[in-house]
Amino acid sequence: MRIAIPLAQGKLSLHFGHCDQFAVFEVDDDSKKIVSRNDEMPPGHAPGVLPQWLGGIGVNVIIAGGMGQRAQQLFVQNDIKVVIGAQASTPEELISAYLQGSLVTGNNICDH
Repeated sequence: MRIAIPLAQGKLSLHFGHCDQFAVFEVDDDSKKIVSRNDEMPPGHAPGVLPQWLGGIGVNVIIAGGMGQRAQQLFVQNDIKVVIGAQASTPEELISAYLQGSLVTGNNICDH
């Protein structure tokens, strides 16, 4: 499984569209452990580009603080599960909590 987290200054970007890079984690499905992490520079931000790009590099899940409804729909169309409402934290902490089923999510800060 591959999980992506939008980053700003090394932590979760609370506004998905404002991220400057993505931490992409390869996770072993059986052991629920992180196998590797690659930080990726996204292509230019335009409607529909990021979901298609992340799908193209094999991402299955994206964990975000906030994301608009249209972006969520585009991720679903690219077979990527969307988890929104995550709080600012390090990518590793977010991934570990997600894998343990203990990731705390709140309101979608971009739901307007």
